[in-house]
Amino acid sequence: MESNQLNSPKVFSHKGQGKSTHFQAQMKRVFAALYRQPKTMLMVSIETGILRANICRYVAEWEKENRICIVRKGICPISKHRAGFYTTNPDLFPAIVEPSNTVKL
Repeated sequence: MESNQLNSPKVFSHKGQGKSTHFQAQMKRVFAALYRQPKTMLMVSIETGILRANICRYVAEWEKENRICIVRKGICPISKHRAGFYTTNPDLFPAIVEPSNTVKL
């Protein structure tokens, strides 16, 4: 049981103390990883060591705030499954092209 205590989460004296700063630090690392280059959540998880469930939560929050966008869908090089490649870099967001009124059908 001694080895378990080494890996256990830090215990804080007040409920929630330190928790928000921990997740804010994680959010910054995930945001920076996605800013450098579009990646899948699994790629970011392996790069940063942050649980994919947490990354998924951050992405959902950023989507509500329009701070993240799927650049493309493709095959993840790690899982070999179809996945979305996300970016937090606004310069890489795909331009939304409005339909032209001049085009006749």
